[in-house]
Amino acid sequence: MAYEILVGLEVLDNTQYSKYREAMMPILMEHEGEFTYDFQVSEVIKSNTKDNINRVFIISFVNEEKMNEFFSNHDYLLIKEKYFSTSVKSTTIISSYNKSDSKSSK
Repeated sequence: MAYEILVGLEVLDNTQYSKYREAMMPILMEHEGEFTYDFQVSEVIKSNTKDNINRVFIISFVNEEKMNEFFSNHDYLLIKEKYFSTSVKSTTIISSYNKSDSKSSK
C-alpha cells in the first residue's frame, strides 16, 4: 500500500526550486519515492490556510516508513537547506494517506 502526501507550496523562486527538485531526485528514488502529480497553480479558489499556494503536487512512497527515512536523510536535508529554504515561502500539507495498490480502469 503506497503512502502519499498532497502538498501545496508558495514558490518564490522557480529557478532555485527546480535546482532543489533536480538535486533531491536521486535521493527520492533511492527511498522508493516519486512525484505522481505536479501542478503550477495560478488561482486558489478556496483554502483552509492563510498561506498562498502556487504549486501543488503529490509525492508518493511505497510506505510511510520510506517517506520518514527520506525526509530525515542527511543528504536530503542539506539539499533542502541549500535550495528549498531559499525558494519556498510556505508549505501546506493538504493531506497524507495510505493509498490502495488497485488502479481504476476506464
